[in-house]
Amino acid sequence: KGLIPGIVAPDEFTRRTGEPALPLVWQWNHNPDNKLWSVARRPGFLRLTTGRADADILAARNTLTQRTIGPECAGTTALDTSALKDGDCAGLVLLQKKYGWVGVKAEGGKKRIVMVSAESDRPLEIQSVPLDRKGVFLRADCDFRNKADTARFFFSSDGKTWTPIGQPLKMSYTLPHFMGYRYGLFAYATK
Repeated sequence: KGLIPGIVAPDEFTRRTGEPALPLVWQWNHNPDNKLWSVARRPGFLRLTTGRADADILAARNTLTQRTIGPECAGTTALDTSALKDGDCAGLVLLQKKYGWVGVKAEGGKKRIVMVSAESDRPLEIQSVPLDRKGVFLRADCDFRNKADTARFFFSSDGKTWTPIGQPLKMSYTLPHFMGYRYGLFAYATK
């Protein structure tokens, strides 16, 4: 809910001349392919381009992450889905081995808002809602109070009225990736 300079920052990607492309609070999940992302091609926006097929989000390169912070936090983003191709997935993830994400899948010429959970150690699509417009807002709320360690996922057409999707994710603190959970902005192709 509150920003802490140097630890968390807003996802406004408008950059002034001389500023780095990304503030230090942003980190890539893997070494990035710098040809496949930009904050300059469409000023004010992070553009992620797919460059290979990946089985799931853990394998996807160029997921841009930022830490979660307690006792509560919310990550919100707007997603332009107009360039998604069949097999593409894009959205907002809470990244760790037992991850959860809300985003858009393009399949069979149609787009769906989905919530995917890997709480059971393998990704399961928990809920799907048809998407009939090119843009959608996505949100993931984290509650760390009293060891609740629970995340909930939402979508919106206007960024003001939110609809829950899927099921709560019980965040599990293991160390196969990094300590804690990180918000991530992602786009990857499954074919």
